[in-house]
Amino acid sequence: MALTEKYQSLIDMAKSAGVDNLTVQDSGTALNVSGVAPSEQVKQQLWDEYNRLDPDMRSGDLVLNIEVGAGAAAGGGQTYTVKSGDSLSKIAQSYPGVSWNEIFEANRDQLDDPDLIKPGQVLKIPADTESND
Repeated sequence: MALTEKYQSLIDMAKSAGVDNLTVQDSGTALNVSGVAPSEQVKQQLWDEYNRLDPDMRSGDLVLNIEVGAGAAAGGGQTYTVKSGDSLSKIAQSYPGVSWNEIFEANRDQLDDPDLIKPGQVLKIPADTESND
């Protein structure tokens, strides 16, 4: 089965939900889907669909890089796209005042294990909790 066929429901969902700049590229070994969701809820629905199609995300044949549009990311939240070789600890070093555990907790919707992050995942970076009065 071609990867686009396997993930067709996710692609259709992204199109109908109004994901901007939606690109779908099949490299033969992985399907790269990227775009800008109109809201955090739409982004989560796409991740839920991915989890339905590939429980525990074990196939490793999809890179889902969905960001939330700037207007929808209220509260000044930042995101980080995981690169090869990253760990939550390494990512946290780039965000003073934010621990790896805070990043993990902010992304429990897509992470079950802090040691299992994958290139292409877009993680929410919580606000610096040390500077909050």
